[in-house]
Amino acid sequence: MNRYMTLNQLGDGTYGSVVLGQNIDTGEKVAIKRMKRKYYSWDEAMNLREVKSLKKLNHANLIKLREVIRENDTLYFVFEYMKENLYQLMRSQSKFFPEQSIRNILYQILQGLAFMHRHGFFHRDMKPENLLCCGPELVKIADFGLARETRSRPPYTDYVSTRWYRAPEVLLHSINYSTPIDLWAVGCIMAELYTFRPLFPGTSEIDQIFKICSVLGTPDKKEWFEGYQLASAMSFKFPVFKRLALNTVVPNASRDGIHLMELLLSWNPIRRPSAQSALRQPYFQVGQLRLNQDVGEVSYAKIGQQKRQPVQLMKSQISLLQSNNNKQLKYEKQWETLANKPIGNKEKTWYDNDADVMVLSKKKLSAKQHYLSVARYVTGRASNFQAAENENMSKSMRNDTFPSVSKVSYGQGDKNKNSKRHGKNEWTSKYLE
Repeated sequence: MNRYMTLNQLGDGTYGSVVLGQNIDTGEKVAIKRMKRKYYSWDEAMNLREVKSLKKLNHANLIKLREVIRENDTLYFVFEYMKENLYQLMRSQSKFFPEQSIRNILYQILQGLAFMHRHGFFHRDMKPENLLCCGPELVKIADFGLARETRSRPPYTDYVSTRWYRAPEVLLHSINYSTPIDLWAVGCIMAELYTFRPLFPGTSEIDQIFKICSVLGTPDKKEWFEGYQLASAMSFKFPVFKRLALNTVVPNASRDGIHLMELLLSWNPIRRPSAQSALRQPYFQVGQLRLNQDVGEVSYAKIGQQKRQPVQLMKSQISLLQSNNNKQLKYEKQWETLANKPIGNKEKTWYDNDADVMVLSKKKLSAKQHYLSVARYVTGRASNFQAAENENMSKSMRNDTFPSVSKVSYGQGDKNKNSKRHGKNEWTSKYLE
């Protein structure tokens, strides 16, 4: 480590801390991760999942591990340095991203994931803080501490990923999950890139499922029978909600963007597209002409490589391309009005209406505290029992796991109202049998 000098602290986590370092010989800046646990042999260090995965994965959209150093039984990882993470990039913006920037960010994330999945690994902890970037132009997936090989045999641990980006099968304690959990997280991140607030900011596992149901509706038993089996195994009943149209939750997304989000946020993991399939969705096919199978597909490659087409076919292609361009111009005009609109305090209606949050905003908050304070969520309408009560639910249990449920305070009006049935809170007694 005598070849590097420490400049300043970048972050501190459960397993290690990260500092900004500089190579004394070359002057190159690097990010140095210092593991808190002691490692008494090289074999022990080399068997770490993060080391195993990064040794095998070399891609432009995956963070590069430059070297591993073990000194005085302390393990150091030296990574390439990136300016910030995606969460910090969103917080620094004064106006919403244009859709072309969001498309570029998602394209890079999915490219990195597709490479990982193709080489037999899945990440398990996709979130904005683990996506390092240099502006929206360059994004790289980082923090492979929870990565697993797809060929490794389940059961896996049921507590992975940050709760807001955790797939429903993991929330229901499935131990047979795989790569689709990464795609669910990408769907959540995609919505957050449009709105600058988390899509499902749950405060506990139960509250997380509640917030997912309030947008996506109660899962259909025919479409996801395995989900009901998981819920039954832990004596849980899904709250009954009608599905909301995603364009009402993410109003500034285009039709193709909404369609991609709907696919990524499918209850049943089998219905979610792979990362490679997601890249082939119409959302990423901007400026490309696609014809029906009966006419034959035409790809506009380099002009010198194009084959001569019949006059009638060329005319139909030109008219189709013009109509596509008109639609794209329409989307761009809508985005100009949204993107150029400043995000002042008057625009953040979910923020202004809470006096307590205004007090908190004057203090320095962590990323999690900031999101918990400013995220205000409008739930959907319950289609069954006590619709009014369900609509007023905005706060949840402080406990994070099902077995240790001890307190629920969802109602905003009367916080002292805490009626119980059979030793359980009134709300949990409906969903936990």
